[in-house]
Amino acid sequence: MDERSEEGVCELLRQVYDPELGINIVDLGLIYGMDWKEDEIIVRMTLTTPGCPMHETIAGGVKYVLQGQMGFNTVEVDVVWEPPWTPNMMTEEAKEQLGYF
Repeated sequence: MDERSEEGVCELLRQVYDPELGINIVDLGLIYGMDWKEDEIIVRMTLTTPGCPMHETIAGGVKYVLQGQMGFNTVEVDVVWEPPWTPNMMTEEAKEQLGYF
C-alpha cells in the first residue's frame, strides 16, 4: 500500500490485534494519532491497561506492519496514558464482538 494517509495507516493498523481481546487496535480505540514526514512515522497510542503484558507485542506489530507494508524506515510507537482508555472508545463493532452494551 503506497497511500500515506491517516486512513491508509489506520487500515493497515487494523491488522494488529490485542492478543488478549482478539480485537484490532483501531477498533479498540487505542490509536490516538500519528505524525509522519518522508520515511519516519510516530504513532501515538494507548493500551487498555497500564502495565499491559502485551505492550511489546502490540508495539512490535505496529512497527512490523508500517515498515513492511507502508515502507516507513523508522516507526516509533509512543504509548501515552492521557486520555485514559475507556470501553467507550471502542467502535460499535468491537463493542458487539466483546458483548459490551
